[in-house]
Amino acid sequence: MLHTHTHTHTYSLDQTFIHTTTTHQHRIQWTRFGNTLSPALVFIHGTPWSSAVWENLASSLSAHYNIYLYDHPGFGISPPCRRLMDAADHDKVDLDASLVLRAEASAALFKHWNMTSPPHVVSHDNGGLVSLRLLLDHNVKFASLCLIDVVAIGPFGLPFFKLVAENEAVFTAIPPNFVQGLVRAYVRSASCQSLPKEIEDMLCAPWLAGGMQGSDKFLQQMVQAHYRDTGVLENEYARVGGLSPTNIIWGRDDAWIPVETAQRLKEALKAEHLVIIDEAGHLVQYDQPSKLALEVGLWLSKHSKNET
Repeated sequence: MLHTHTHTHTYSLDQTFIHTTTTHQHRIQWTRFGNTLSPALVFIHGTPWSSAVWENLASSLSAHYNIYLYDHPGFGISPPCRRLMDAADHDKVDLDASLVLRAEASAALFKHWNMTSPPHVVSHDNGGLVSLRLLLDHNVKFASLCLIDVVAIGPFGLPFFKLVAENEAVFTAIPPNFVQGLVRAYVRSASCQSLPKEIEDMLCAPWLAGGMQGSDKFLQQMVQAHYRDTGVLENEYARVGGLSPTNIIWGRDDAWIPVETAQRLKEALKAEHLVIIDEAGHLVQYDQPSKLALEVGLWLSKHSKNET
């Protein structure tokens, strides 16, 4: 089972995929459930989340879709990617790890799945960047793409990212039990409602002392987020709408990425559709689960008619 406190999951990431490059080894925990005769539907999480954020939505769609869930390396229960050798540009590699290497490992996982037809893809946070890299850099075919409060278009970054990046030595010297407070405050800020304690505990668990990833890895993710650069990728965004039907869903009260970003992204990607969900923050999965399930369900059904 996923590493949690009191929250238990309806699924287990019981499959392991290992992707090895000349510099890194990535181990990804994943699972598949639902209707195996139905269209494939892949959910991609962002930072600092895991596949756990998709549990309710995936379960609600499992009667009509073949669901694929996975934890990126270094998130949830997938261990961090392991360096096999010291690359000459290791600083650049490390800072890009949350984007370039993650997309590369995801592309290998998609290939491993060997699906009979292109999957529908739903992504959140910087899982949006992963899905866009899959489409644009790795030529992975999608039946449709649904982007939910995604990191995809600059300028990026919360002030917290900059603070950690510019004072990394100070933050890494903070005892793990104090970092726990930072983790919890950060997770809470993603919701405009009050997260139930068991959900907050579950989302924070991997990053706390004794968790699968640990507090030092949480701080490392904040540094990587500050140095994010998608300039080259953004130049290709106009191709996205022609490669896959694209839908954008945004929480109106997202405190991490302002709702105005949604319209800019729709125009940049030439997306087909945009939905703004009221009374929802960055974690729309928990702020408005029923509204999100309705919108995603309608979108998928519209683009699945010829597949079943």
